[in-house]
Amino acid sequence: MARPRVLFVSEAVTLAQVVRLATLARTLDPSRYDVHFAASHFDELVFGGARFTRHDIFSLGPATVEARVAGGRRIYGRRTLARYVAEERALLRKVRPALVVGDLRLSLSVSAPLSRVPYACLINAYWSPRAARDGWPMPDHPIVRWLGVERARVHFPKALPFVFRHFAAPVNRLRAEHQLPEIGSLPQVLTHADHVLFPDAPGLTGVRALAPHERYLGPVLWSPDVPLPPWWAELEPGRPTVYVTLGSSGRAEALPIAVEAAAALGCQVLVATAGRTRLANVPARVHVADYLPGHLAARRADLVISNGGSTTSYQALAEGRPVLGIPSNLDQYLAMSAIETAGAGLHLRAGTLTREQVRGTLERLLGDPTFKVAAAGARAELGRWRAADRFGAFVDAVTGAGVGPGVAAWDAGPVPTEAPS
Repeated sequence: MARPRVLFVSEAVTLAQVVRLATLARTLDPSRYDVHFAASHFDELVFGGARFTRHDIFSLGPATVEARVAGGRRIYGRRTLARYVAEERALLRKVRPALVVGDLRLSLSVSAPLSRVPYACLINAYWSPRAARDGWPMPDHPIVRWLGVERARVHFPKALPFVFRHFAAPVNRLRAEHQLPEIGSLPQVLTHADHVLFPDAPGLTGVRALAPHERYLGPVLWSPDVPLPPWWAELEPGRPTVYVTLGSSGRAEALPIAVEAAAALGCQVLVATAGRTRLANVPARVHVADYLPGHLAARRADLVISNGGSTTSYQALAEGRPVLGIPSNLDQYLAMSAIETAGAGLHLRAGTLTREQVRGTLERLLGDPTFKVAAAGARAELGRWRAADRFGAFVDAVTGAGVGPGVAAWDAGPVPTEAPS
């Protein structure tokens, strides 16, 4: 029998979208599945050694997306999405997959049904219309700079329904042109698929009344496969240590502020710049690399400073480390809201960040043991959900490649074991 083909279509908004799909794709046994991956580029840091059939596909560049988000503008217009749909339909005709999996590739909600291919959407549970939270946090929208944080906070909830409809309009317009029904507002658009997969754990990011087509996978964790730098052996064992990385989508100007504040406290600071920033006049006990094995850096640290997004923050919590998030976009604020509700971290606004704020928050996180206790609880919850096993069982069930154990594992819920050491 021919192996079922599974196609992953990556959007290049941030590195997180690429690595989450690539990590899940690697979990599929190539002797049982013919794995295809479509992306605008294939960084060997992510794809090195992967046994995928690669397909080039257009995606907006990260710099374009970052500029539009920072300006409070809509990321996708109808013309861009139409180009996406045309390329995807051609790719789907060529590959003929049994399943297509996307992460923030909104056009798949058009191209997949038109191509009659089952579509699985990977999206964090805090975007669900039924996410268990009270209200929406306010991102670093230009209105904050114009009005100030407190005045903007008053107007933001009133404007949000209109903003969400505005962002969803190009998708709904394109669907209408293809005789597909309207989906709704932005949360509905982001979570519209035959199958919705949450790379979260419900004890941390809950959803009220989980729908039959929605499932939790657990965190999809990724670390660059890079060697430890020479300075790793020189780290002081007893000194408080902070791991700082703002990834591919954090505010670059926030990195030196965070590093200098941590160094001023006498902390040992491990910095991964993602190749985006060159730090000048590096203080004592600050150690810098472009990339670090993130799980080892988090394990070595007492806390982690991130952009607040789920990828690095879940990596920190998986090691039982509290998080200081410095978010700017709405996705990062949503992730940090869940972490703060769990008591496992705090956030500071990227748009108004100061060294004094970072220093005071670090003192609080390092000095109050309740944050470490909450992070340990988050570690236990995340450790109960094995994304690789659950995703493999899901693909088995959808494609018909698995029997018995795979489907049973998919339906069984979390793994009743202790968190990994």
